[in-house]
Amino acid sequence: MPRWSSHNKYNPEQFQSLLQELLRGTGESYRQASKAARLDVSAVSRYMRGTHPSRDACIALADHFAINPNEMLKAAGYKTMAIFDEQSLDPSQVRPKFQELEAKFLKITNLRARRALIEAMHHIVDSYLASE
Repeated sequence: MPRWSSHNKYNPEQFQSLLQELLRGTGESYRQASKAARLDVSAVSRYMRGTHPSRDACIALADHFAINPNEMLKAAGYKTMAIFDEQSLDPSQVRPKFQELEAKFLKITNLRARRALIEAMHHIVDSYLASE
């Protein structure tokens, strides 16, 4: 049974709303976002006009915008995929300094900048661990 079929009527408003919010966060044009997600340069424009995105396009866009792919899939009318389910952490098990750091990262509204900072932190920690 397909995750989405032509029997289901696609309502593009939820996907368009999410995509518009993400575009505002990055300041990108439709063309820039399409290229950055490695999609056809007119893909985002088509989605904003109501064309139903493929699951692969949803995942590519989610990766580009640094959000959970299940958010894009759900907004596009697809069932979410277990592989993208986030593990729930018990907040009492997370040290306060890490909670503070997460809160600061979440205040960064430019998604591209937030993603770059997180990648930089990964690199710094990986480099430190490799030098021990």
